[in-house]
Amino acid sequence: QVQLEESGGGLVQAGGSLKLSCAASGRTFSSYAVGWFRQAPGKEREIVAVTSWSGSNSYYVDSVKGRFTISRDNANNTVYLQMSSLKPEDTAVYYCAASRRGWSTRLVDGSEYDYWGQGTQVTVSS
Repeated sequence: QVQLEESGGGLVQAGGSLKLSCAASGRTFSSYAVGWFRQAPGKEREIVAVTSWSGSNSYYVDSVKGRFTISRDNANNTVYLQMSSLKPEDTAVYYCAASRRGWSTRLVDGSEYDYWGQGTQVTVSS
């Protein structure tokens, strides 16, 4: 069993930065791939970034490439999402999720994940 808790959301002006954290409980967290998803009002949930269990593989949706960086600290059971050059269209609730699957292109699909956090709101003002 893994429990996830996001933090670090808030209100920021366009062009600013935020760093989200996903803290996990569970001794086996380091064996899970972790993804960040987001859902804006009236829109479907979308993948933002994914990291493999070791951190050696990562994926970013095109809209955040070059602006967001996913990283993990397995010693502290935490995955981060550093977000820079934020845009109003980045406004959403951000969720982290953990998957027991090995690294795969299917990790862009939320149905591949076993555990989810409650989410943290990110609001970018123009």
